[in-house]
Amino acid sequence: MTATFVGMPAFPEAARGALADSQLRRNLAHATGTIRAKRAAVVGEVDEWEELRLAGEAIKDNVLHRLDEHLLTLETALQERGAVVHWARDAAEACEIVAKIAKRHEVDEVVKVKSMATQEIGLNEALAEHGVTAWETDLAELIVQLGDDLPSHILVPAIHRNRAEIREIFRAKMAAAGRPAPENLSDEPAELAGAARLHLREKFLRARMAISGANFAVAESGTLVVVESEGNGRMCLTLPEVLVSVVGIEKIVPTWADLDVFLQLLPRSSTGERMNPYTSTWSGSTPGDGPQETHVVLLDNGRTRALADEVGRQALRCIRCSACLNVCPVYERTGGHAYGSVYPGPIGAILNPLLKGVGVDEQTDSLPYASSLCGACFDACPVRIDIPEVLVHLRSKVVDAHRAGPPKPEALAMKSASWMFADARRLSFAERGLGVANKVLTRFGRRVLPGGRRALGRLPWPGSLWTNARDMPAPPVESFRAWWRKGGRK
Repeated sequence: MTATFVGMPAFPEAARGALADSQLRRNLAHATGTIRAKRAAVVGEVDEWEELRLAGEAIKDNVLHRLDEHLLTLETALQERGAVVHWARDAAEACEIVAKIAKRHEVDEVVKVKSMATQEIGLNEALAEHGVTAWETDLAELIVQLGDDLPSHILVPAIHRNRAEIREIFRAKMAAAGRPAPENLSDEPAELAGAARLHLREKFLRARMAISGANFAVAESGTLVVVESEGNGRMCLTLPEVLVSVVGIEKIVPTWADLDVFLQLLPRSSTGERMNPYTSTWSGSTPGDGPQETHVVLLDNGRTRALADEVGRQALRCIRCSACLNVCPVYERTGGHAYGSVYPGPIGAILNPLLKGVGVDEQTDSLPYASSLCGACFDACPVRIDIPEVLVHLRSKVVDAHRAGPPKPEALAMKSASWMFADARRLSFAERGLGVANKVLTRFGRRVLPGGRRALGRLPWPGSLWTNARDMPAPPVESFRAWWRKGGRK
């Protein structure tokens, strides 16, 4: 049975387990460091990189402000070119549409292009309930599928695996899914890729139906665009008789000229390449060439909810490049599984609550706090999504969503502090109490931090919840009021 994110714990608990896995941390540090270096090199070649970012931001904002118009333009253009357009309000509706198409054509297996949208809606699991097996053809997605694993990165779903682990997965699991791995398979990347190529070839040649997503949808011409590095997508888009594409409604760009901007931004930001090895475009069906029946499922699934949020809607600019993941210090140490979603990292920390809504479950509500707010994600984002701004905005919404229930310890602490600071006499009394506490706390030792600041040593519970992972500033020796009374103002 394929693993799912259903029932995942809140981020703090999941992250604690990930941090204890030293092999995972080594794999992540090596992979993200490599991708960061490649991206920096190719971005540094483009003198007008910031102008491109501003252009990408402007195009996406234009789309979001006129999304209804652009969607109707896209629908008309697709239909004129022979595609059947479906509208899906949520995951269940989208999965049902795809399943009905598969059953109508009496297929029991499909091949898939790597697609975040189909993972988001749980399409593979939904098709399995209808007796249809969905085969992932992207190398990293294949590794995840064969290993009964979960994706942990937007671009490289198996980033948490090293090549020795991948070899063992291929040797143990390939035979049950089709062509077995070679007996003498080593962990050399070229040999692993060769084994995957042979394993997938029979599936490409046999499958009568394929499923894809789309990186972009050009409204003026009804053209869907997929960029990839391996060629597996090109096989899925040309060989089968039926092609179904599940496309988020925010993936629109109005014109081909707009697409040009993103075909410069995306490869540099994602794989650290000047251009993708494979860029496939298609519009409807052409007699005698490629799939003879094409369907496009335009997916909402919470996107209109995100669009209604004036601060959060900028998350819908996302082009799924994963640049924010590769620079995030939190992601690099915990990996993607801790986020409990197919959208991990900084973008997942804002996109999931926007799509699902806050106050729904503890796991989703924990995500806006899965950040140090360092701002590296905004600097790396090719469409200038201000992720830290949205994180702070969503934290306030999470707090507001829980105001009706019993107050949390944090809320009680803040209310107590408010009461104390509202009256000078109460504040003065608290300061005297702090002086007594300071003498007690010095028993736990002091440390000198960079810059001459002093911090307390490890405190007993509940103070240990803070000092086990953070520095606790040492209280001042005397309060400002006491210093003032002693003549400090002179």
